[in-house]
Amino acid sequence: MSLSKNNASTKESNYHDSVLFNEVLKGLNIKSGGIYVDATLGRCGHTQGILNHLDSLGRVIGFDQDIDAIKYAEINFSDPQLELIHSNFSNLNDELNKINLIGKVDGVLMDLGISSPQIDNADRGFSFNKDGLLDMRMDQSQRLTATEWLKETSEKEIADTLYQYGEEKRSRIIASTIKEYQKNSEIKTTLELANLISTVVKPGKNKHPATRSFQAIRIAINDELIMLSEALNQTIDALDKGGRLAVISFHSIEDRIVKQFIQKHSRPKQIPKGLPIMMNDTQPCLLKDLGKVKPSNEEIKINRRSRSAILRIAEKC
Repeated sequence: MSLSKNNASTKESNYHDSVLFNEVLKGLNIKSGGIYVDATLGRCGHTQGILNHLDSLGRVIGFDQDIDAIKYAEINFSDPQLELIHSNFSNLNDELNKINLIGKVDGVLMDLGISSPQIDNADRGFSFNKDGLLDMRMDQSQRLTATEWLKETSEKEIADTLYQYGEEKRSRIIASTIKEYQKNSEIKTTLELANLISTVVKPGKNKHPATRSFQAIRIAINDELIMLSEALNQTIDALDKGGRLAVISFHSIEDRIVKQFIQKHSRPKQIPKGLPIMMNDTQPCLLKDLGKVKPSNEEIKINRRSRSAILRIAEKC
């Protein structure tokens, strides 16, 4: 699949399979003259698919807090129908308001987590398989790197973070080990942290001992769950009637937030038995839950990173 209409080539380090590609395009129910928001631009795979379905009246607004993603799109796309915004998707409505698109959007896509280029680039510090500075910032302009976070955060807060965001059962012993190590040295690299965790956590089946901890630290320093909740709440005002929301998540914590958001706005308000029903209590649902989709066995064989993906789709009533 070409990543741009001008068939620009991509370097290997930028290669990225767009997860649930066809399912996303179907779920968004794309109108040829519609307005769509790719709230997590990445390497533009889904964006390209949307653009391919649009006529000259259609538009895509591409958000990403990662400046590398924005620069990649600027270099590889020369499409006047694509507008790029360097911002976290939690600023969705502020940015859409600037271009007078609140309530006019036909579809919003969120592809959560980190992209393959981010993982594969050792300089970004996301991977425990490659040595690099322990960074993990999705927005490189923010101050707090993973190294700084581990240095400034208490043992208890580190343990709570690993448990809550990574569901790491050995969170307390990991936090204690980190703080003991820091008495003599800073943890500056990815392999330094991964090897330290490996001294107190046994490898699981097809899972590195540091997997859960790296996930939790990344979520914490980027405020990912808070930003996700804020962005989801804004999509209701952003979407036009009949507009679609499509969200791909890769772990249970993210998926739970998306699921609960859709359920909250797609179910009638529960009235306690015995209380009179007031006019305000009979407000219609804001969203229609259109269900979830998982990758096919064929896609998982081609792209192993897709195996945990879940796509949830909703429509504004």
